[in-house]
Amino acid sequence: MLKKCLVTAVFAGVAIGASAQTKWDLPSAYPVSNFHTENLIQFIADVDKNSAGKLKIQAHPNASLFKAPEIKRAVQSGQVQAGEVILNNFENENPLFGLDGVPFLATSYGDAFKLYQAQKPALEKLLAASNIKLLYTVPWQPQGMYANKQVNGAADMVGLKWRAYSPATLRLAELAKAQPVQIQAAELSQALATGVVDSYMSSSSTGYDSKTYEHIKNFYNVQAWLPKNMVMVNLRAFNGLDKPTQEALLKAAAAAEERGWKLSQEKNAWYLDQLKARGMNIIEPSATLNADFRKMGDTMLADWLKKAGADGKAIVDAYRK
Repeated sequence: MLKKCLVTAVFAGVAIGASAQTKWDLPSAYPVSNFHTENLIQFIADVDKNSAGKLKIQAHPNASLFKAPEIKRAVQSGQVQAGEVILNNFENENPLFGLDGVPFLATSYGDAFKLYQAQKPALEKLLAASNIKLLYTVPWQPQGMYANKQVNGAADMVGLKWRAYSPATLRLAELAKAQPVQIQAAELSQALATGVVDSYMSSSSTGYDSKTYEHIKNFYNVQAWLPKNMVMVNLRAFNGLDKPTQEALLKAAAAAEERGWKLSQEKNAWYLDQLKARGMNIIEPSATLNADFRKMGDTMLADWLKKAGADGKAIVDAYRK
């Protein structure tokens, strides 16, 4: 009888231990080698450590579980518990998501972080209304233009087969009279190889990850904006955690945000060096091209403020103080 009780106690202990461990899935659209994913993997390890193994998160990089535009909805609906997206992909849902994609509003890491702080309270409130909690953000490197042809001004962009991955890059194509083609990060290498696109605006890291240097030889270092990735969690899933596990998750998220912002800045020069070493020309834009892009940026900011209304103006005003 004693033996039977001991066996029952052991199995009960196993059951309690198993029930105490929570497992989450976290899809992302970017390859394992990307600095965002490297930071994400460290975040997941920190969550495991901080929670003493109570919260286990499985990453699914490179759009292996959901495509980039599907991830936010998957988190919101509870199909997965967490996910990583680039914010400005969702500007059509709400203008606030697209603020960091307005060209030349914030062009340095310091300004981009200041813009984030001005945007964050409204962003958190907006996400909470959709059953999402913001964990952390990390910016991409400053956006430049990849093109095979010589581009001295906007007139040279007319007719380019332009990769558009967000409302902001689509609007740029319209203003420059390029031909927009919607291509997500996981599809970019193939689109370049097959000639579906011959130009696009993105970061130095995207050019390196996608091996753009095999197909395009010019990178114009325009530094137009620094879009942010957001790592988020389903709010109900977060609220379902006990308090110590919530604190463990938030502690890891705070560390990931601080580390990620530093890592993005540190790796920018490295990525540019890697592109150059592989035959890409790193070109400072002409005065005409800069002026043309800034004119497009002014138009896009005016468009954004019109859509965002008084709340949007208040955020921009707070940022510009």
